[in-house]
Amino acid sequence: MRPEPELEQMLSLAPSRVHEAEGLGRRAFALFQAARHDAPLVWVLAPRAEHLPMLRGLPDGVGDRLHVIRPASETDLLWAVEESLRANPVGLVIAEPSLPLSLTAGRRLQLAAEAGRTTGLMLIREGQGSNAAETRWHCAPVAGDARDSTLHHWSLIKNKKGTTGNWNLHWNGATAAFDLVSAAGQRHRAAETAR
Repeated sequence: MRPEPELEQMLSLAPSRVHEAEGLGRRAFALFQAARHDAPLVWVLAPRAEHLPMLRGLPDGVGDRLHVIRPASETDLLWAVEESLRANPVGLVIAEPSLPLSLTAGRRLQLAAEAGRTTGLMLIREGQGSNAAETRWHCAPVAGDARDSTLHHWSLIKNKKGTTGNWNLHWNGATAAFDLVSAAGQRHRAAETAR
């Protein structure tokens, strides 16, 4: 099932704004967004991050444009995100804060995104969102069978523009292309595995 133009537009995060993604699938959502941007990318990891993005596992072309920053503290993380958002040639800034963002910090990031005309995506822990965020997504992988390991459930749970929703989609992790999965198709698959 091909995605509807409305969903296509909704999945394109508004530029010059900071968005949030939570849930176990938040990094996949971030990589999906990175694949949709042609400009340089900045990923600001959490202080003392245990895992780094593996360049060979990134979507096509993302590794060539990706700049990874490993700050020493949460204060340094917020400074690096703010400065990266202000850097005009940067297309997307992804960050993984360890602590919840205050309203003041969230507002500063929004102002930086507006100044640099850059999109920001904060990968947060559940329940640690900022009221300043333009949108908040809950992202989760969906268990499938051996033939299908690319099913995701993405829910837009906060949107300052008012529209929210839930979608299941196939994303192969290699390109920006995706396919919407119908709810009927899921019920059919579940019925087959129950037999």
